[in-house]
Amino acid sequence: MKKKIRELTDRKRGISNAVREKNYQDYVRGWVNYFRLADMKGLLRTTDEWVRRRMRAVYWKQWKKIKTKYRMLKAQGMEHWKAKELANSRKGYWRMAKVLNQIFSNKIIVKLGYTSMLDYYLRVCEN
Repeated sequence: MKKKIRELTDRKRGISNAVREKNYQDYVRGWVNYFRLADMKGLLRTTDEWVRRRMRAVYWKQWKKIKTKYRMLKAQGMEHWKAKELANSRKGYWRMAKVLNQIFSNKIIVKLGYTSMLDYYLRVCEN
């Protein structure tokens, strides 16, 4: 499962966010519906955290320039000095995705179209 999600959310693939979101949604629905009889709340909780961090890394990479990163962080409601500090950071994508956890919240990721595997599982599970 993780290998397939890695392929679907790869930062190097030149696909639009809409296509990435649709492919991810299709895979999640199919996988959860197939395994819905199993008790996997713990697995899905940790997998959701990992996927959200991957999505934050994808968006951080898409905001290539410092100017864009700064503008997008300000749009999320961050203070000037903090947005400037984060936009100029030389940390890698994965490390910055952890820092962006506070700004790029789970609600924003859901608004972008990436539903939680755990939420979908709880809707369709029979246990």
